[in-house]
Amino acid sequence: MWKRLFGAAAVDRTDHHRIREIALTLLPSGTSVSVNEIFCNDPGCEGIETVILIMHPARRTTATKIAKYAKDVEASDIAEALSGNMG
Repeated sequence: MWKRLFGAAAVDRTDHHRIREIALTLLPSGTSVSVNEIFCNDPGCEGIETVILIMHPARRTTATKIAKYAKDVEASDIAEALSGNMG
């Protein structure tokens, strides 16, 4: 809604959906995933990060970050980022 109000272009979420689908195949059944691309201002950040939010009913919600634009994230990046959340 805000984008329409202020005239910004709509975000192409194709890569977000692709990352979400790959993540869901790697995570336990019943897990929900949200994917966002953010700009990080912290000195230790590289600028753009793709954040995968992992929500499972039996666990605390966790977030993992990949220091790439969503369009550049590969399946191996997702598997590596989620390695501690797959069990």
